[in-house]
Amino acid sequence: MAWSDFLWLAVGITLLTTGGGTVVRGATGLARRLGVSPLVIGLTVVAFGTSAPELAVNVIAAIQGQGAISFGNIIGSNMANIGLIVGLTAILRPIVIKDVVIRRELPMMLLATAGVLAMGFDNALSSGGAVRSFEDFYTRSDGILLLMFFLVFLYYTVGEFVRPRAIAGEGLAKGQPQAGTEDPLWRSLAVTTLGLALLIAGAELTVNAAVNLARALGVSEELIGLTLVAVGTSLPELVASVTATFRGHAELAIGNVVGSNIFNLLLVLGVTSIVNPVPVPPGGHTDLLVVTGLSLVLFGVSVSYRQEIVRTEACVLLAVYLGYLGWRSGIAFVG
Repeated sequence: MAWSDFLWLAVGITLLTTGGGTVVRGATGLARRLGVSPLVIGLTVVAFGTSAPELAVNVIAAIQGQGAISFGNIIGSNMANIGLIVGLTAILRPIVIKDVVIRRELPMMLLATAGVLAMGFDNALSSGGAVRSFEDFYTRSDGILLLMFFLVFLYYTVGEFVRPRAIAGEGLAKGQPQAGTEDPLWRSLAVTTLGLALLIAGAELTVNAAVNLARALGVSEELIGLTLVAVGTSLPELVASVTATFRGHAELAIGNVVGSNIFNLLLVLGVTSIVNPVPVPPGGHTDLLVVTGLSLVLFGVSVSYRQEIVRTEACVLLAVYLGYLGWRSGIAFVG
């Protein structure tokens, strides 16, 4: 059985690699055809598509009552997005941050992270700081509130770019390329859909194989959620971001990561909490603090005078992420 899991893992990674390139091609075509910037496509279409594995895995885990996997998948995925994906991408090629990301998307990600942090500590704070295992939950009320904030995010992200064109009555025509220079709209939509399907299928195969291998090695489900499941469901973001960067669309890469983090916190955690309240597992409060810290560091390096994530800063992000996972894994194995 172990060998078949290795085979499925290889198949899943292959699908992820193929799907990442397909999504970037389709999303770029959509942006050009609809007159919408690649950044907005990254913050919506690509971010939603690459967050779909997290949503699918979490809903299944919630239905099965595997709350630790749900929590670890969301928080671990956001850690991986910042530490692993931004880190590796910026090491390969420094990322220039656009003003719109600094003014709106990054602050919105910080706000979403702070809200999830507060919800995860509400019982601990009300009990005078005595943090005990599984006392904190993301309730159905929390989930509804998170989904409401998600709708606000979509409204301001998409609406800002759609309203001016609608008022002017000419934006789409001016935004489109000359006839014959780009693929038809239906083809770009089909390519994007195919890429997202490959990403989702690849992520499912990768995660299932990784979970089976981890359980065969006797690793706890809590650690599976934070590491293998989280990294596995973040592979679409990694592939799409690295591919976009090599193709000269670094803004799509950072938009994908920031948008995906917002989607994970507001949409994925929101839906999961409504399906079944998500408990904060042992060590979960520390995970929340670490992902908040990584988000603050990402914001800090983005608003620097360079507005660029250089290789030195990328190495720090990657080292912090790998170091924390190593520390958490060490505790799990010792325990």
